[in-house]
Amino acid sequence: MTVNTLAPNHVDPAQFADALKTQGYGVLTPADVSAFVGCPLSALEELKADWDDLPLDNFLRDGGRYRRRRHSCFVVEQQNVTQVPHRAHYQPLEYNALHGGMLRMFEPVASRTVAQPVWSELLRAIARVCSEVKGARPWYVEAHQFRIGTSNGIGRPTPEGAHRDGVDFVAILLVARENVSGGESRIFEFNGRHGQRFTLIEPWTLIVLDDQKVIHESTPIQPTAEGGHRDTLVLTFRSEGFLEQPA
Repeated sequence: MTVNTLAPNHVDPAQFADALKTQGYGVLTPADVSAFVGCPLSALEELKADWDDLPLDNFLRDGGRYRRRRHSCFVVEQQNVTQVPHRAHYQPLEYNALHGGMLRMFEPVASRTVAQPVWSELLRAIARVCSEVKGARPWYVEAHQFRIGTSNGIGRPTPEGAHRDGVDFVAILLVARENVSGGESRIFEFNGRHGQRFTLIEPWTLIVLDDQKVIHESTPIQPTAEGGHRDTLVLTFRSEGFLEQPA
């Protein structure tokens, strides 16, 4: 059976900030990601194997065992990228009705991953675009490595449904897509009726979203062969510190 997928409308890297200002999101091709970050795609490929060593996410309230992840936090200020002491991930219930309101302590991103020069270059490049849109400032970044698997059937990239993250910007980098169907990206105006949907197929395609303007979700994935999975790197950028549990 042939399954048709919709391709995203890509933007030129020079127009990335304008796309975020006008439509609330922008998508770069892998080749443009390479130019945007200033590193060859082979440097990103050096990170790929690190997704094979993600611990199981034990906080899924739907009882699923389809998600593996690591999480670490950074501050990007101009050219400086600083990893902060390991901390729990927190979201208020208003942004995540399924998993909000609790502290979730995940295993940190492996030191080998963070030590790769392309890691810091990627964070700096996205931070520059964030600053183009909202002004130069320090950016508080939470990095999430995700693997959504299908060994037990359906895997859900966003079990909480369409949502915002409570930050300024969300970047989603497709790392790998193996033996799966589905996983359609859906983006909707937060205060409007218009939406877009498309499927990321090529590894190292990048979406950046203005979290104040749009809500987003990814549809479930299903296996087309054994070992089906979808790997992503999700980076959230917030200008007023990390989200904290109320005192």
